[in-house]
Amino acid sequence: MGSRFGGMKQIAPLGPDGQIIIDYSVFDAVRAGFDKAVLIIKKENEEDFRAVAGRRIEKLIDVEYVFQRPDALPAGFLLPEGRTKPWGTGHAVLSAREAVGEMPFAVINADDFYGRASYQLIHETLIGEEPECMVGFELGKTLTESGTVSRGVCRIEDGLLRSVTEHTALDKNSGIPLDTIVSMNLWGFSPRIFATLERDFTEFLRTMKNPMKDEFYLPFVVDSMIRNEGARFRVLRTPERWYGVTYPEDAESVRAAMRKKHEDGEYPSF
Repeated sequence: MGSRFGGMKQIAPLGPDGQIIIDYSVFDAVRAGFDKAVLIIKKENEEDFRAVAGRRIEKLIDVEYVFQRPDALPAGFLLPEGRTKPWGTGHAVLSAREAVGEMPFAVINADDFYGRASYQLIHETLIGEEPECMVGFELGKTLTESGTVSRGVCRIEDGLLRSVTEHTALDKNSGIPLDTIVSMNLWGFSPRIFATLERDFTEFLRTMKNPMKDEFYLPFVVDSMIRNEGARFRVLRTPERWYGVTYPEDAESVRAAMRKKHEDGEYPSF
């Protein structure tokens, strides 16, 4: 929703030819071997996304639009009166169940730039025998000069993810080593996650404390799969630097970074 940014930052032009971040994400994903993009959006944003995002990425890859509807709930549950807030990233992925089908898939945030190497790493893992994984970034490569950020700090053992703990108000002086691996919500899954999402979302609805604001987050589901199902999520350490627009002041620095990537030949004019 872009509350701190002040608008729908997913479609803010940041490239030298008006590219938005998801244009770069899809371009990198296609180069890595992905062949379909599922955009999970609100129905009322469809026209804007088709006009701004669709005009580029539909030339690169097969695109399907999926709507995250607050009233799309399991049997026996009704939308709480007055609830307009989306149910969170876990519910968003569950909304894409039919579009994804039975293939392993990656999940990204539409407003995060992850870099070419990140997509190569995750695609190589998704086509293997154990697709569950997470691309991890060094904390220092995910910070902004414009303010503090929230990041999921990872506990890793033998290359496997053990837990993700959300830390708020982080900056370079927070006391957490800057080479600490954090999650930026770049996940790899097999279709088995959908059964877990359905089960855990039902439990979330049954036990939530604030029907107006509580959200069902994807890392909660990953943690459930690790603890209760013995799932093994490999942590893929990317050398890339993350870029994103958390605050309005971030936009110009991201534009400068994208402009340099074009000048260095990392991206063509597309």
